Amino acid sequence: QVQVVESGGGLVQPGGSLRLSCAASGFIFSSYGMSWYRQAPGKEREMVAGISSTGGVTNYADSVKGRFTIVRDNAKNTVYLQMNSLKTEETAIYYCKALMGRDYWGQGTQVTVSS
Repeated sequence: QVQVVESGGGLVQPGGSLRLSCAASGFIFSSYGMSWYRQAPGKEREMVAGISSTGGVTNYADSVKGRFTIVRDNAKNTVYLQMNSLKTEETAIYYCKALMGRDYWGQGTQVTVSS
């Protein structure tokens, strides 16, 4: 069964950094692109970053370009999101998913940016 498990969230001060992890199982990880989404309170879920199956191509929401980096380790079936210079408005639950025909969401990991 397709499964993704997000981790690495927590409380961080504005301007701080976090690295999120997404451990995947139940599918051939290296065959699929992966993406990170976030959903802030009262807002719709939005895509923040994507990466191709081999890691050769990445895409980012304009709001995070230059601050966030998505990488993957296919040997570990894991995709990461390095988040730097975090802003309070980026408080959200962060989710990952594979770029396949059907969405399989994990439980998400809470990121709280607050002083």
